[in-house]
Amino acid sequence: MAETVKRRDDGMVELDASDLDNWMGKPMDLQMMREPVAVNDIRRWVQGMHYANPLHFDEKWAAASRFGQIVAPYSFTVTTDTAHGCMPANMGNIPGSHLIFGGDEWWFFGPRIFAGDHLKCYPVPFDYKVTDTSFAGPTCFQRGDTTYVNQVGDRVAMQRSTAIRYVVENAHKMKVFSQEEDRDWSTEELLELEDLKQTFIQEIHNLGHEKRLYRDVEVGQKLTTNALGPHSLASFTTEWRAYPQTIWFGGLRSEARQPNKGYTPEMEGFEGDPVMEKFNPELTDGAYYGPSRGHLQPKWARHVGMGRGYGYGASMGAWMLDFASAFIGEWGELVHAKFQYRNPAFTGDITFLNGAVIDKKIDQDGRGIVAIEIVMKNQDDSLMAKGVVEAALVQE
Repeated sequence: MAETVKRRDDGMVELDASDLDNWMGKPMDLQMMREPVAVNDIRRWVQGMHYANPLHFDEKWAAASRFGQIVAPYSFTVTTDTAHGCMPANMGNIPGSHLIFGGDEWWFFGPRIFAGDHLKCYPVPFDYKVTDTSFAGPTCFQRGDTTYVNQVGDRVAMQRSTAIRYVVENAHKMKVFSQEEDRDWSTEELLELEDLKQTFIQEIHNLGHEKRLYRDVEVGQKLTTNALGPHSLASFTTEWRAYPQTIWFGGLRSEARQPNKGYTPEMEGFEGDPVMEKFNPELTDGAYYGPSRGHLQPKWARHVGMGRGYGYGASMGAWMLDFASAFIGEWGELVHAKFQYRNPAFTGDITFLNGAVIDKKIDQDGRGIVAIEIVMKNQDDSLMAKGVVEAALVQE
């Protein structure tokens, strides 16, 4: 039978993004969780993100804070959506494709999230471009916006998510992420890693409920290094279950959802399908079936061009937001963040986060703004992600 795909002279399959124009700029249906946020939703989140800040899980510590109760970290915002905020960046059919997350940009408008809040999410596909990458040849970088609004009508945040959509066959040819074996860490190395983690956590306790003042922060100041890992299928599963949208019937999903985004037939499945979820939610659970199972099932990771289990892009963004939040403390406020994701977190890897203050200024509203550059690498010094977070610090 004749081949139906179009190929370039170099043998790469052409990426067909022609359907995407039918979706750009068109508001999608409202997305939200079925129930308001619960305290244990917040606790489950910081557990899944390995963020041991007692402000988000210890009620006695939180009662003594400026909030008087447990408050969600800024990173929690993405959990109030039904698809990591990536849905509007994944609309339109690209035949034979899969996707990984390519980045996030966040604007935070002031209101924080507490137990009892019930957010509504408004997604809109934004734009896309097709270019060549070393990972999969012709690749589509697609962006979409999600605005998060609480139950009293206040805008909490806006997220501009980037999806990297690629042809699976091409990724197999390039073999960029073909390593299948996890690294084996010695007992001594793991003990050193735990010391590094404990030092980061101790810095959170050292700042406590005190204010990190704008005048006390200097350009060039280094943040205390944090580390996550070694990553495993168990840790990635804990991350997945920290998103309330992964709970059976946890999210209000539109029955007008796009039924086919061009995933390979083996990965299409019923993930997120609101009709099937009413009958057999197991088939809609991305840990078991559908396109998300590549994260947790090595066989399906290899199917989409990954050598072994790999972490979630939205979690990478959360790690970076939490890292900045730990530095600014409970009195600081995140304003803006922009991250690029370069390499996934794979099982057996360790993720190291480093940061430095690269700028400070008084903005037009009189706020003391500090800019923090964050670089995330693995044990081989491969760049996983980088970006800049802007935060407002109190001035007295």
